[in-house]
Amino acid sequence: MTLEQSIFQHSAATPDKVAAVCGDDSITYSQLWKGIETRAEELKAKGVKANRPYVFRATQDIDFVVTYCAVHHIGAIAVPLEQKATDEHFNAISAEVESCEFAEDIMDILYTTGTTGKSKGVMLSETALVSCADNFIADLKFSSDLLFIISGPLSHIASLFKMHPVLTVGGTICILDGLKDINAFFDVFDLPFKKFATFLVPASIRLIMQFSYEKLCSLADKIDFIETVAAPITQHDMEMLSKALPHSRLYNTLGGTEIGAVCTYDFNDGKYMEGCIGRPMKNSTVEVTPEGNIIVSGLTIMSGYVADEENTAKVLKDGKIYSADLGYVDEEGLIHLKGRQGDVINVGGFKVDPSEVENAAASHPMIKDCICIAAVHPVIGTVLKLLVVLAEGCELDKRSVAVHIKSKLDPHKVPTYYEAVESIQRTYNGKLDRKFYKTNN
Repeated sequence: MTLEQSIFQHSAATPDKVAAVCGDDSITYSQLWKGIETRAEELKAKGVKANRPYVFRATQDIDFVVTYCAVHHIGAIAVPLEQKATDEHFNAISAEVESCEFAEDIMDILYTTGTTGKSKGVMLSETALVSCADNFIADLKFSSDLLFIISGPLSHIASLFKMHPVLTVGGTICILDGLKDINAFFDVFDLPFKKFATFLVPASIRLIMQFSYEKLCSLADKIDFIETVAAPITQHDMEMLSKALPHSRLYNTLGGTEIGAVCTYDFNDGKYMEGCIGRPMKNSTVEVTPEGNIIVSGLTIMSGYVADEENTAKVLKDGKIYSADLGYVDEEGLIHLKGRQGDVINVGGFKVDPSEVENAAASHPMIKDCICIAAVHPVIGTVLKLLVVLAEGCELDKRSVAVHIKSKLDPHKVPTYYEAVESIQRTYNGKLDRKFYKTNN
């Protein structure tokens, strides 16, 4: 059942149930369905047709939900772009998709962030969207009495794909415009709901724990679950979050625009296994090759890239996505991430996953944030360099950080250089922007 079919059913069964909240605005399921029907007629009057793309900006409000669902309702293809997309970018994407023909089952085209190259348009079928929502519902146990907080951009899969399962089961979404205002995030918990959940990238989790840890602890009985993805959460942060929310489910999920949500692990199990993403979800198959490459198949994967057969052929072969993620399977059958192919740094013949260094460094009390990058030594050649954001009032003690990392990792994984910086460059969805540092170092 599609998202729109579910909303229609809820509009009849629970018409006065609140479907979405944004600031002082809210909308019930009956109002949402009426809004979708009205917007669908407006779009058709503008010339939007079935199986043709409709490009629009993903505003962080209820109106986005109405428009997104209305596009689907008339059988058109939704192409939501970042809210702050420039006119040049908007027009370029519009021209690209308008020049293409699409299979009848394509419902969404989502553009990647482009941190590893040119932004690509990912084509997603009705089956992929429905199956991804089904994965979440089955494995994360979404329920109709849940309020789910969406703070990330609705043009991105991590946020957009939470809207699907919540509204499919008849729950409520709360839309925030980022986490610039932490107080606004915590104010949501004053709403008359008993169960709350959210998705947070690891950087946001750390931010909340640094500045609002006691407040987070006070909400332990209200938070049903928190999901994180996009970057591996460190063991230290896992332990701290589990301590704050001892009875909540805390998920680390493997997902991506090309693959959907395919694997998850509740790390609030006392083991706190760094990089563990658990087992495949209901509609997905995840394999790890002997070389450590992660391959994904199943109902949630993309149909291909827009107007890019060459790159499609590189990653989509025989119904399987050959991802850039590296990993392994432990003796219990649990899958663990070990970074990405393009991120590995060769140090004296040793291949080092920079995220491993970052995770080790992050547990040092003076380090608030960090990134490990490649640097050149005049004698040794390629070495590791750690850029760190220091906790308030701290000065960089290079020896202390090096000793700390050496206590956790092999000697060849200990950085040679250390530098304190004001901030670490990240993408808008919280990932470390490694491309930026490769370009500027």
